[in-house]
Amino acid sequence: MVARHDQATDPVLLDGLLQARRGTAFFARKLNELTDAELDGDSLLPGWSRRHVVAHVGYNARAVARLVEWAATGVETPMYPSVEVRNHEIDFGATLSPIALRNLFDHSAVHLNVEWRDLPADNWHHKVKTVQGRTVPAEETVWMRTREVWVHAVDLDNGATFKDIPAPVLERLLGDITGAWHARGTDKDLMVEVTGAASPLTFGDTASASPTVVSGSLPAIAQWATGRGTDGTTAKLDNGLVTPAAPAPAWI
Repeated sequence: MVARHDQATDPVLLDGLLQARRGTAFFARKLNELTDAELDGDSLLPGWSRRHVVAHVGYNARAVARLVEWAATGVETPMYPSVEVRNHEIDFGATLSPIALRNLFDHSAVHLNVEWRDLPADNWHHKVKTVQGRTVPAEETVWMRTREVWVHAVDLDNGATFKDIPAPVLERLLGDITGAWHARGTDKDLMVEVTGAASPLTFGDTASASPTVVSGSLPAIAQWATGRGTDGTTAKLDNGLVTPAAPAPAWI
């Protein structure tokens, strides 16, 4: 039997697909390290057990696959009928038996991967709509999924950290988050500096005359910006005083 490969040809897109698949494999490894009983434990997300995280990641793959199907067929297939339906789906998924929950993740990941693989090269530019109402090209689905699997692997609270996430993923994630802050105006007088990088990375309100500057390594800054802890970050105030960083503005 001859293996079938991605029909995509753009090297940037192919690299993105590789990062998404690596993230999926990483999440799968951290999930498989958990016993069935440990699925009942708390995740790093307030109010969510590990079961909720797994259900969310599984149903997210199905939702993203619907967007890829939309791009393939031209028939509008939204991610979810509504945010309420999405939330109900996650709560329901969290009640599944351990084997059903694991199967949900495995099967949905395979389904999405096949949809990506079979999407003709030209169709990657077809427009689809996210659950937030943004109209984006189908190629954006790759980043949407990449972000989910890498960050939520950490949320399983099973030894994964932001240090395990590839630097290009963290850099793009920071761009997304600080862009969201800017759109809401919550980044006023807040600058973010990544230390220890090969080239300087600065985000946030870079035009401010008197900013508070939050700094730290790329993993530490990404952890802070996603609202998952302030370890390894400091804040330099306008008066020169350096203190532990306060929690970041809300991301989503």
